[in-house]
Amino acid sequence: MAEQSVPAPLIDAHVHTFRADMPVMPDAWTRLDYAFPTDSLIALLDAHGVRHAVVSGLSIAGTYNDYTLAAVRAHKRLRGTVIVDPAAEPEALKRMRDAGIVGMRLQLARHATLPDVRSDPYRQLLHRARDLGWHVHVAIEGPRLPPLLDALLESGINIVIDHFGHPDPADPLNCAGYRAMIAAVDSGRVWIKLAAGFRLPGTEAWRDDPEGDLDMLADQVAADLLARVGSQRLLWGSDAPFVGYERRVSYARVLESYRRWVPDPAVRAEIDRTAIALYFA
Repeated sequence: MAEQSVPAPLIDAHVHTFRADMPVMPDAWTRLDYAFPTDSLIALLDAHGVRHAVVSGLSIAGTYNDYTLAAVRAHKRLRGTVIVDPAAEPEALKRMRDAGIVGMRLQLARHATLPDVRSDPYRQLLHRARDLGWHVHVAIEGPRLPPLLDALLESGINIVIDHFGHPDPADPLNCAGYRAMIAAVDSGRVWIKLAAGFRLPGTEAWRDDPEGDLDMLADQVAADLLARVGSQRLLWGSDAPFVGYERRVSYARVLESYRRWVPDPAVRAEIDRTAIALYFA
């Protein structure tokens, strides 16, 4: 059970659920040899006293969103984001919204080429998503974030930037992507996730340096974000079940990291309120 002396987060803004046999993209960066069904997710949340969660579209599954839709339909304490094709029909998007989907994920990390989100198909998709009250949930390496962020800001849609913005590990607080992200917060339409700090050493670090320091970069970036952005623009997510890091990361560990990043329970409660307003209003 969760330790009652330390309040648990009210909401985990980044989790996954999946089946071992579900289809994945041909160029998937990893292949899953285990399942993490919704019942396991709910049990994990309950074990740690977390009441709500947001199921993130799984990068390796592409536009196959059946598992996310099943989860949010079955559990009103969950919301979700989906990966959708620009040609997705408006009625299909509305059905997703009605099921509990609150955003579309642009999963662009590890992509050799990036889509032109100023093109007519993407402008149409972003317009439809905005009309549904959705946000766009962005996952991309920090050095490639600035032009994408500029284009998304032009669209008028709300933006959630994943994984601390994936700043450049060589100069995380001064790289162009991080500076652009901080500046974009002033638009009033950008939120940043303190999620999966263990991934900050780089999108290939799990392969290149599997025993490396998982926490140093996140500790540094989180402190800076808290000072410069504040609780009204920050969200927290675990990234459970920690794909690629299952043997090194646990839910207890990510909670410990979060409490280290945000030591004041009152500030963590403010971050909860920020997330509830964004995902459950």
